[in-house]
Amino acid sequence: MSGGYGQPALPDKNRVAVLQNIAHKMRVHIVNMTDASGSGHPTSSSSAADILSCLFFHVMHYSVEEPRHGSSDRFVLSKGHACPVLYAAWCEAGLLSKEHILTLRKPDSLLEGHPTPRQNYIDVATGSLGQGLSIAAGMAYCGKYFDKASYRVFCIMGDGETAEGSVWEAAAFSSHYKLDNLVAIVDVNRLGQSEATALGHSVDVYKARYDAFGWNAIIVDGHDIMAVCKALLTAATTKDKPTALIAKTLKGKYFPGVEDLDNWHGKPLGKQSGPALEAVKALITDNGPHGLSPRPIKDDAPKITFPKVQLCEPPKHTMGEKIATRKTYGEALVKLGKNYSRIVALDGDTKNSTFAITYKNCCPERFVECFIAEQNMVGVGIGLGCRARNIVFVSAFAAFFTRAFDQIRMGAISQTEVNFVGSHAGCSIGNTYIPLSLSLFLLLSVFLC
Repeated sequence: MSGGYGQPALPDKNRVAVLQNIAHKMRVHIVNMTDASGSGHPTSSSSAADILSCLFFHVMHYSVEEPRHGSSDRFVLSKGHACPVLYAAWCEAGLLSKEHILTLRKPDSLLEGHPTPRQNYIDVATGSLGQGLSIAAGMAYCGKYFDKASYRVFCIMGDGETAEGSVWEAAAFSSHYKLDNLVAIVDVNRLGQSEATALGHSVDVYKARYDAFGWNAIIVDGHDIMAVCKALLTAATTKDKPTALIAKTLKGKYFPGVEDLDNWHGKPLGKQSGPALEAVKALITDNGPHGLSPRPIKDDAPKITFPKVQLCEPPKHTMGEKIATRKTYGEALVKLGKNYSRIVALDGDTKNSTFAITYKNCCPERFVECFIAEQNMVGVGIGLGCRARNIVFVSAFAAFFTRAFDQIRMGAISQTEVNFVGSHAGCSIGNTYIPLSLSLFLLLSVFLC
């Protein structure tokens, strides 16, 4: 089965058949759970079923008993509205029961309409589109440079969300830092929420864009099990650059009267459920247990504990001494970093003003320059903090955090403990940087130092 850790061998014909059966069983779950809830996104979920089958039952290393194990592979469903396919995958893996997944979107259920860490197999909240790749990049950066571990990071994105600029901020960051442990899979199913996407099925354009950003981009039929596994094998053996699978798919795949048709986004199948279930069940060649287990974890990520974190020494300033708050921020980071090896600082090319440069000069290996891309910087910080791997400080001019407000909001839903530190929130620089009269700045009190 394996060509070495992280390098799955290509499946034989029997295994391909099993993986295809799992994908179809997942489609049955998807229809049943969205019908039971009377809402949800069955068509967006169906387009990704074959991909998740390959990932969860042939490629990824993880533990069903301990989904957030520090050494397991990470999975981010950036197109969070397609969470029924994720719940279906965990059902087939044995973590969730068939009865439990039918509670999708019920008021008292943990199975929300978009993934959140209330569930112990979910790392981050997703669904506000354009954010998953940044978070995945943060996880991958942690794995490659801090943990120096074997785990890899997989992120499934919708084609529509690639219109978000934050996606390309993340793409630039990932190639710059040579995150070869990161795989992005773009589910190019052609249809958005209200109409076709800008690029439709122009997979060559998606490939050209990722190529231009320094990725290893591969076009693949997202419903061809062998082709997907082959592309994932190529990703596992590619060095010094992240891989993007451009997966051509069909929304509502295998659902008669629904497949590749507009105006089905976010709707249960209703009267089409019967024909859809009949068609998909007819494709399943073995209704028994599939017998596939996750690939074993290589337990090589360091064990991280968080003792009481404090400065290595108290401040030396005297009573009445005047000193810039931002300068004391830099000094405090250094004193924290000297005491604890998991203090990580991020900045967006403002480090000589925020005084994060003080920390870079002290601990350069624990400083991550994110350049002028604040939305990605916040997402990377959230990813670095996942699974309690690091204590993260993200600094920028306070006004610049407003453009990443939604990322910060999603970070709060993700229960992140990232610290956002905004400087220059006074009134002396000018209205372009410091619009003190802007009422939105009242919100900054939650993350200003």
